[in-house]
Amino acid sequence: MPLPFRPLARPVVGAAIAALVLGVVVVALQVTASAHAATSSCADQITTAPTGPATVSATSSKYGKVLVVGSGTYAGCSLYLLTSDQLHAINGADFACSNGDNPIHLACDTILWPALLTDGAPIAGPGVNPTLLGTVTRNDLPGLGTVQQVTYAGMPLYRFFLDEDPGETEGANLFDPVTAPTGTWYLVDPSRGRPATGTAEIEVEHAPLNGSGPDQTVVGARMDNDFSLTLSVPFPAYTLSPDTHKSACQGACSAVFWPPVLTSGRPDAGPGIDPHALGTIVRPDGTHQVTYNGQPLYLFSGDAYISALGGSPTINGAGASTPFGVFNTITP
Repeated sequence: MPLPFRPLARPVVGAAIAALVLGVVVVALQVTASAHAATSSCADQITTAPTGPATVSATSSKYGKVLVVGSGTYAGCSLYLLTSDQLHAINGADFACSNGDNPIHLACDTILWPALLTDGAPIAGPGVNPTLLGTVTRNDLPGLGTVQQVTYAGMPLYRFFLDEDPGETEGANLFDPVTAPTGTWYLVDPSRGRPATGTAEIEVEHAPLNGSGPDQTVVGARMDNDFSLTLSVPFPAYTLSPDTHKSACQGACSAVFWPPVLTSGRPDAGPGIDPHALGTIVRPDGTHQVTYNGQPLYLFSGDAYISALGGSPTINGAGASTPFGVFNTITP
């Protein structure tokens, strides 16, 4: 049966798991508050509307040049985009990071990933293209009414609650099952507003088929590079049947359901992966997608997990029939 092309069902989280996750988040916030009692932290949640224009600047990182808050209380704090926010531009859907319910019952846009808000036109700091700066109206931030969020190349910008200090990048390349729908968080390249991914790492992944079947050995892509709760883990990678040196998965397909494996340079081959099998293609949006023997690689949103949520590695997309073709895993 073809895979239904609709937002995937959210995972059911039991009371014990939800309590564990809330405990992790609360402890993280308490530690942050204690360590920064006299100063502000990049992790601060949003409690009031902005009183002036936000400034966005660029800085160097191990992921290349990236956007950061340019001035004020949060100067130097990393800024991120969320791939599934593209649905807002595609079909007017709600923002994927909002105050809607999620598995840990904390507002995404003010607590987990505080939105970068502005009162007035945002200001371009050093290294930032002013023509790419903009705003989008948000009415879904708890208790704030109508506010303006800063955008870059049309994508809303956010901080991350586990980034306490300027220069931290815990949210980089985070394949996030908490957003609705699932999306990938990336740092932002200031040149054109594309994801600043760093070099992709392709390796062997061992995971059960559909969560309960026998373990399979497949080609995987390492994500969640700096995320302390699920540090640098591989996810199964998939190919799409009609693809040969180009991708048939565009629009909502790649924004949510089957996100492409992206890289900012030639991908690295881990143990068990033939480096000669790896390559890249340029997608229509200018990003570089990893290929394996000439076929572009994808993740599956149904595989995203965070261990603190009770999730574990699994292969849920093998053999999925979609309007774009059939997705399958790869035996290395």
